[in-house]
Amino acid sequence: MLFERMKSEEFEQVVFCQDSRTGLKAIISMHSTALGPAVGGCRMWNYASDEEAIHDVLRLSKGMTYKAAISGLNWGGGKAVIMGDAKTAKSQALLERFGDFVATLNGTYVTAKDVGIGSDDLRTIKTRTNHVLGIDGEKGSSGDPSPATSWGVYHGMRASVQAAYGANSLKGMRVAVQGLGSVAYYLIEHLVADGAEVIGCDVDQAVIDRAVQKFGIEIVNPDRIYDVKCDVFSPNALGATINAETLPRLQTKVIAGGANNQLATSEMGFEVMKRGMIYAPDYAINAGGLTNIYHESMIEGGYSRTRAFDHVSQIGGTIAKILERSKAENLPSHVVADRMAEERVNAAREVKLAARK
Repeated sequence: MLFERMKSEEFEQVVFCQDSRTGLKAIISMHSTALGPAVGGCRMWNYASDEEAIHDVLRLSKGMTYKAAISGLNWGGGKAVIMGDAKTAKSQALLERFGDFVATLNGTYVTAKDVGIGSDDLRTIKTRTNHVLGIDGEKGSSGDPSPATSWGVYHGMRASVQAAYGANSLKGMRVAVQGLGSVAYYLIEHLVADGAEVIGCDVDQAVIDRAVQKFGIEIVNPDRIYDVKCDVFSPNALGATINAETLPRLQTKVIAGGANNQLATSEMGFEVMKRGMIYAPDYAINAGGLTNIYHESMIEGGYSRTRAFDHVSQIGGTIAKILERSKAENLPSHVVADRMAEERVNAAREVKLAARK
């Protein structure tokens, strides 16, 4: 069944890593290297089963292929998962052994942080391989990805508002922000500076207090955020928040936010279009962090925040192209984004195949 899925979704390589001495059980998935090395973070999670871990790493690595491709980056999609509780099972020896396995791939896979793996962990992994990106505090590091992600979401939101309302700014727009974590916090800063009115929600009182004290935004109960009459609904928390129960409650024309996997199912994208709403595909609008880290190793001259953020701002143009093509082809924006990413990957794959002949 694994090989069947790899064949049908064109996965190139899946590596299973095991070390009895350290207790390491890890999986590295390289969905595509057509455009460049497969880049994606390492996640440490206490999966309920091997099958759950396999499903997660495959899903995430394929998502990275699409994110890099739609963003015009010369990277492929990869991901790694380490099976185990990051609070109790993590050790220096385990991380070093994982680094050894990454090293054997000779740069085909480049790792970074994800859930359960932070910058200190990456420093340990880097003692065994140079194929590591995104270590906060190191010379040439792109640092915290949240500001870059929010900068991209902001520009993508502006493009969405332009398509929906013909507006050149967010001034006077009412934006419902679901989730007030790091990305949303920086996003709200841009929204307020642009003259938008923000209504937010979260389950964490500490982040609510931070946002209210800094920006003076209105707060509603998390379940009520779906009922807020607004110009933009911005999911920035958990995935699958656009579903059969919530979509009919939304009183907006634009869905644009930084959360991953916002649509509970692909069918929801078709429902969004039927309702006359505009949806900014999540992996396209939230690619600012990936674009930012791209400047660590792929841009001549090393990392420059100014240059990186200029690049991130181009996400607005990407969203505009997706929405223009969506309208012209009468297809949901998530379908169009997938096709645009696949077209770029397939073209690169054909070039590589021709070069081998």
